[in-house]
Amino acid sequence: QQHKNRVGGEGIRQQDSATGGVIGSAAESDYVVDGDFVAEILKVGFGVGERLLWRNSLVALRRSYLEMGTVLDSHFLALTAIVTVGYQLLFFIVTALLKFDKVTDFAGSTNFIILAALTLILKGTWYFRQVVLSVLVIIWGIRLGLFLLMRILQWGEDRRFDEMRSNLGKLAVFWIFQAVWVWTVSLPLTVVNSSDRDPALDVRDIIGWIMWSIGTSFEATADQQKLAFKNSPENRGKWCNVGLWSYTRHPNYFGEIFLWWGIFVAASPVLKGAEWLVILGPIFLTLLLLFLSGIPLLEDSADKKFGNVPAYRIYKRRTSPLIPLPPSLYENLPSWFKTVLLFELPLYSRSLPTEGLAWCRKSSEGEGIKGDEMKLS
Repeated sequence: QQHKNRVGGEGIRQQDSATGGVIGSAAESDYVVDGDFVAEILKVGFGVGERLLWRNSLVALRRSYLEMGTVLDSHFLALTAIVTVGYQLLFFIVTALLKFDKVTDFAGSTNFIILAALTLILKGTWYFRQVVLSVLVIIWGIRLGLFLLMRILQWGEDRRFDEMRSNLGKLAVFWIFQAVWVWTVSLPLTVVNSSDRDPALDVRDIIGWIMWSIGTSFEATADQQKLAFKNSPENRGKWCNVGLWSYTRHPNYFGEIFLWWGIFVAASPVLKGAEWLVILGPIFLTLLLLFLSGIPLLEDSADKKFGNVPAYRIYKRRTSPLIPLPPSLYENLPSWFKTVLLFELPLYSRSLPTEGLAWCRKSSEGEGIKGDEMKLS
């Protein structure tokens, strides 16, 4: 009789009205799927029964995960780690078996999109801050992923993998490191999307969103300027020193670091206790680009290629490595100031020919700035 009351025409409408169709509400716990209930549903009609069965299945699935997460993974840390490792492993297998490395950067940026969408949907609270930060990360991931994919398809190869294609160990290390990068940098958003707290918006949200906007615009503009520069036949064999690249040697990295610190700032109103450890995300990204896989590699490559070109040495001496500054201002700052506050590290000149440094000193002490130096001003 109880089952008949649940599936009777008017009864279903009343129950459905009471729950409002919201998965996970208390009223939905009255719907218990068992053999007799399924039989009664089939008698009532396929349309109503199908909807009710689907809704009960989703309720049970989501409730099971949330109950498990309360004990094992309340912040989605294990879930996002498993998803990230699995996603990167898939692309690693494709790269290793097919010797196809054109999807490497695409796999990294799209992984951010997956984690943002997955944690937002699974939690299901849809707080305004969660939605905004998830959308910002998804926008960034789509833009960067498509840009990097189109660029590598146009250029034809990724020279970073010249030594890795025949060395499975080195290739595996790269993909492991990429998985660590994605998971760690995503930490602020992951924790925000897993939180039950929803404090009112404050100035930190606005500051974080502004930082994200500036950083994303900077990165996207720098990427397009360099791509246009490289695609011009007259610039073949030259280094990019136009637009934003005349104010910093790595404007795209400045933009990426700045936007992810913005995500952290906007996430900070939600953080409490040990959750503040998500600051490791932007710190890890900053250290990675400053000391390991970002600026040092590109500086070494450029120094080896252009280190004996006078105009390049002048450009390097007058242009900030990361933080955008007018060349005329940067050139006249004290060396200690550049090293301590503007990241002009000796690491970035280790491959610059010694005679190049001597030439620069002689030029600056003697005749001053002439010729190619004037062109860079």
